[in-house]
Amino acid sequence: MKLVPNWRAVLRRAWSVWILAAMVILSGLEAAAALLSADMLGLPPDIYAAAVGLLSAAAMLARVIAQTGLAGADE
Repeated sequence: MKLVPNWRAVLRRAWSVWILAAMVILSGLEAAAALLSADMLGLPPDIYAAAVGLLSAAAMLARVIAQTGLAGADE
């Protein structure tokens, strides 16, 4: 496995990383709600599922869009 040369900049500034981090948080909340109570999130299940789906789609889109400020940042 070889990391991209500017991996630190990608971790700090890439949209896809931030969107995926939000997905991790939502997934953690989903797991916690399943173990404790579904009402803890205060959202209807369909709204929550839509939010996770939109974040997934946004992460995929952000990964392929050219993001300024990342190309050659640490080269």
